[in-house]
Amino acid sequence: MLTPREIALKTIESGVKKGKLSIFEKLLLSIFAGMFIGFGAYGSLTVMQSLGNLDLGLMKFLGAVVFPVGLMFVIIAGGELFTGNNLMTMALLDKKITFKEMFSNWIIVYVGNFIGSVFLAFLISKTGLANENISELAVSTAIGKANLSISQALIRGFLCNILVVLAVWMATGAKDIGSKILAIWFPIMLFVLMGYEHSVANMFYIPLGKFLGANISWPKMWTGNLIPVTLGNILGGGIFIPFVYYIVYVYLDK
Repeated sequence: MLTPREIALKTIESGVKKGKLSIFEKLLLSIFAGMFIGFGAYGSLTVMQSLGNLDLGLMKFLGAVVFPVGLMFVIIAGGELFTGNNLMTMALLDKKITFKEMFSNWIIVYVGNFIGSVFLAFLISKTGLANENISELAVSTAIGKANLSISQALIRGFLCNILVVLAVWMATGAKDIGSKILAIWFPIMLFVLMGYEHSVANMFYIPLGKFLGANISWPKMWTGNLIPVTLGNILGGGIFIPFVYYIVYVYLDK
């Protein structure tokens, strides 16, 4: 594996590449990433659907076991994910990209993630595969997420993206595909198990619940969840982790 300093330099290099992607590339790859995260999220719902009456902890754990496949797709197969791209801050701090390049990437990728997530949620709602148990769980999950307080959503988003960017960080340091899978699996499993909030996953969960019968308006989805969760994700994955690691492994090591 790479050392933490080597990972930091690779992350900066990756940020430069992401900053130079065309709008078309960013949009297509981010639509894919939104769908990839949605696949993992729906797999998680499918596993959890009938376990709540048996043991709540076991239900959460088994759902968390499946969810990380989404980020595996993004990193190994290829995709642009807003929460992972928050690490581009390191390239900005190292003056390798401009704020405009970073912010443009974040905006376009965020929009693409939303399109991909909602598109997959709509398709799944039309497959007839969401049985009564899955539909009930999807609806209750969506309602629960849309009715968090602003502080709850912000803090859960903050904690979530600490773990997500650590998964990306460790996967960057892994030199073979098996190691990348393990590096991704543990942190992502942990954030799902602990109930933290991931903006792109919620772009799938809430629309899916809405399509399956949840009484949630589109504005409520944004004000009640996506906006505060996204801000929390940026604070955790775009400021807290990259600033500390940049200072320790790049700035003080020059």
